[in-house]
Amino acid sequence: MTRQRRLQVVRSTPALSKRKGKAKRRPRLILEALLLMAGGVGLLVLLLHLPDLIDLDSLLLVSTALANLIGGLSRLLMGILQLLGVAVLVGAALLALVLLLGGLVRLVRAALLPAPAAKPKSTRKKGRR
Repeated sequence: MTRQRRLQVVRSTPALSKRKGKAKRRPRLILEALLLMAGGVGLLVLLLHLPDLIDLDSLLLVSTALANLIGGLSRLLMGILQLLGVAVLVGAALLALVLLLGGLVRLVRAALLPAPAAKPKSTRKKGRR
């Protein structure tokens, strides 16, 4: 095999780095968007019903936590736990909003995605190449 032929063979092979991933289909994109939005709405509904389930007033909870911290070393652990509880509630609310926003963005992208073009049928004979 000549050097020219070897170079030609190397050039004719497709590069692995140029491969593109398979595009997601529209129904899957819509399903992902709806699931994200459902998770966000569900988490927000849970957070809205939380004061009814347990006696929870956010301002009272924060002031109680601060009073327990000032109250002394014996109440230090209780105050830290209450502040961590507030942090968890704020984190859950932020997560719900991020899920809603992510789902909404995916839903809009899926709705605005152009319809896939029909593939033309090839008239090539099947057999030896």
